[in-house]
Amino acid sequence: MILIVVEHSNGKLGKSTYEMTQAARDLGGEGPLTLLVLGSNVAPVAAQAALLADQVLVADLPALDHYDPELWAHAVAQIATEGEAHTILIGGSRSGREYSPRVAVKLDAPLIEDAISLRRKDDTLEAEHYTFLARVTERVQARVQAQAPRVVVTVKPGAFSTAKPGTEPAEQYDVELTLPQRRVTVTAKNTVKNTRISLEDADLIVAGGRGVGSAESFTQLIEGLADQIGAAVGATRAVVDTGWRPYAEQVGQTGKTVQPRVYFAVGISGAVQHLSGMNKSKFIVAINKDPEAPIFKISDYGIVGDVKAIVPAIIDKLRR
Repeated sequence: MILIVVEHSNGKLGKSTYEMTQAARDLGGEGPLTLLVLGSNVAPVAAQAALLADQVLVADLPALDHYDPELWAHAVAQIATEGEAHTILIGGSRSGREYSPRVAVKLDAPLIEDAISLRRKDDTLEAEHYTFLARVTERVQARVQAQAPRVVVTVKPGAFSTAKPGTEPAEQYDVELTLPQRRVTVTAKNTVKNTRISLEDADLIVAGGRGVGSAESFTQLIEGLADQIGAAVGATRAVVDTGWRPYAEQVGQTGKTVQPRVYFAVGISGAVQHLSGMNKSKFIVAINKDPEAPIFKISDYGIVGDVKAIVPAIIDKLRR
């Protein structure tokens, strides 16, 4: 079977789960398409997952009330072994990239990371992923054989289309896990409440760079434009390092990789580290006062001028 580890938050399936489901449907293979739901009080999530798969396995345990890489890896490896899964799909989120290598080690299985395409040919799973700061597409293969009957794959967010839910829910089965003792305990959480759409799920992103000028201008211009079009907010590493914006909004090699329908790059010069995180966006709109800025080389639409004059004019036009 193909085993997909469900990504979810606040009682809802993450977009990546729909993308992994479509990837699995396209891939095909022997056995049922199975979604694994890990967490605590996850009945609403399991109900949504049941409309995507042939069967849903649910581990609803207090011990899984928040993410822990060791527990997640142990749970996935146990279920994959017991269910004789030949392919394990894990989202290419920050947490997925953290625990997927542990799963591969426990299963003594090859690991393919950040797959943007998958296909099966006889006993070989072939995938493509980006390398060299997303400038080169590399093809890799993993052979399923007796001594290594499973393959672990992390799927790059935004690389696949989203699967459409069915109308008849699949059967749900509660699973029993033998979990190790948690070695790290969270004693307090300091979270920032964010009502905006997440970068990973956004079709529209407005991102700002150091050319915006200040934290106050970032709020006025970038957030102002994002509010008008219902977009997520992104930032360059320089902006995050300066303290204008939180790390959760950083796009780039050391931040998040995004592939929205439209990416607005405001006051962003286009350093290669930033481009590697957004250059696969469908449409890129750049606003920069420097006509020689590298960002214009990859943009579909470019506006040369002062962002402090152009963006307020766009916002005013949108309000009207």
